[in-house]
Amino acid sequence: MNNKNFDDRSTNKMCEMISLAILLLVLGSPCSAAFSWKTENKIKTAVHLSPKIEIGPGSVSNKNYYDIDFPRGHVALKGFTAEVVDEAGNSVPLHETYLHHWALIRYRQSKSKLATHASYDPHRVLHVSDSISESGVVRNSGICQGNVLGQYYGIGSETRGTNTDIPDPFGLEIGNPEEGYEEKWMLNIHAIDTRGVEDKLGCTECRCDLYNVTVNEFGKPLPPDYIGGLNCCYHETQCRLKKGFQAPKRSLYLRYTVKWMDWDEYVVPVKIYIIDVTDTLKISDTSSITSSDHDCRVEYEVDPCNTDTKKGNDCLDVKRTRLPFPKGGYVVYGVAHQHSAGIGATLYGQDGRVICTSMANYGTGDEAGNEAGYIVGMTTCYPKPGSVKIIDGEKLTLESNYSSSTRSHTGVMGLFYLLVAEQLPHQHYFTHSSSFFRNRNINNVFN
Repeated sequence: MNNKNFDDRSTNKMCEMISLAILLLVLGSPCSAAFSWKTENKIKTAVHLSPKIEIGPGSVSNKNYYDIDFPRGHVALKGFTAEVVDEAGNSVPLHETYLHHWALIRYRQSKSKLATHASYDPHRVLHVSDSISESGVVRNSGICQGNVLGQYYGIGSETRGTNTDIPDPFGLEIGNPEEGYEEKWMLNIHAIDTRGVEDKLGCTECRCDLYNVTVNEFGKPLPPDYIGGLNCCYHETQCRLKKGFQAPKRSLYLRYTVKWMDWDEYVVPVKIYIIDVTDTLKISDTSSITSSDHDCRVEYEVDPCNTDTKKGNDCLDVKRTRLPFPKGGYVVYGVAHQHSAGIGATLYGQDGRVICTSMANYGTGDEAGNEAGYIVGMTTCYPKPGSVKIIDGEKLTLESNYSSSTRSHTGVMGLFYLLVAEQLPHQHYFTHSSSFFRNRNINNVFN
């Protein structure tokens, strides 16, 4: 054997081992975040206004606004917040205009044929994106059927007091559509003007009798047992006012703030999952995951308190669902979405461990962001990376808790948003690092 060639191979292998050891040491050290993932100077922020929302006492605006101002290019979303403001830019309190919800929808559009819909459209439905569609929703990763709850971001009255920032080094990858398509964004904004109404809570819960509604927005009769919810407070419906009350229409806007950074190999991608407590998917311990069988109803009704549901001095309504999680990973962020009377929600793993608990915070005053009687924020979960893992197909239990009283609550929701990373930062770095490491079997370095 040629000693020189042997020495060269030994030297090269030793260099690989040293390089790998240095990389492992850096990634495992307390300063690893500073080494690769400092983003303070990379994050960009932009503030935009939605198109004008014209609304009068008791009236409802529920529109889809297409092709809104949004970051372009291949980027990582780092946060999205929103609130209702007036023409002077002042925050509008919930007891004047209730923000039932807003939802941010990603969609794509063929460059060969521009869409003909208007900038807003309360009825248009985009279809699921596929290889032949000219435009379609690019929905989140699940888990509801079709486009149901397919938004990237979306909350309601709690928007001012709920943290939506994505921690470093994670981000939502957007702006990299297939060739021949453009990526665009749509906002659905559902606002209810409650100035002068007879029953503010009833109007925000969309009780059908207060809106004098017996058919849905498409003219189909409502079921006799449907007493309230989204089917009774659609666009341009009117909630009953106090006799003689008058006030002018207002021009309002949704002011939204977007945070993002340019995409690079150091950003660890996360996926969005939304779990709905009304999902009625039937599963057994041996069943396979069949997402097409999900049946998310989005909203439900809380019955008045009775002796069976009363616990101590409190009346508690507990709703649960158990569902398989399609693709495992590490939980990066979690938060629930509930309506007035909501207490909080908890997501449990198959073994009963708590994955995340998100509690409702209520206001105590009159000013915007602290309105008494309204949910003004939800607590969030930011687990230490790697500390909370969900395995492929794991059956999760979602529990949504509401306070019930002598009156029912209609149109309530029990949703849980999760951001999940399939890889931890050091795993992602090895996968996407230089070809030096990608093209080598690490085990061979030590042989």
